[in-house]
Amino acid sequence: MGKFADAQQVYDVIGGLMQEAAKDPTMGPKIRASGITIQFRYTDPESAITVDAKTPPPEGQYFQLYFGFEPPVEPSIAMDMTADIAHLFWLGKVNLTAALTRGQMKIKGPLQQVMKLLPAITPAYKMYPEFLKSKGLDHLIPA
Repeated sequence: MGKFADAQQVYDVIGGLMQEAAKDPTMGPKIRASGITIQFRYTDPESAITVDAKTPPPEGQYFQLYFGFEPPVEPSIAMDMTADIAHLFWLGKVNLTAALTRGQMKIKGPLQQVMKLLPAITPAYKMYPEFLKSKGLDHLIPA
């Protein structure tokens, strides 16, 4: 059993972080400028989060988010991993290139677009532990 009890907890935790990023004036505009549409597909538990930086976002946000495997847009990139690997990634404990090499993450679509986003999402590594603490989920932060 992984860190997350069910898909709803993935959406509340990792999805919650992405919702914060969608409003963040540092990360949001850079992600929006990428025009990327990427779906993160997780196992353990089965869940999916799609980031849509093409469709005009709701007011106060820089991009759209969809939870579930049937988003209203066709993602140009798909990334597959366990929810635990995603959790460790957002904690800054998983290197994308190493995870791809080890098969911990798999990508379908242009890798260079994903690599270009890494500098834009760097602030999330600091934001994620703070987000977890604010939700009373300190137990999800490794010692």
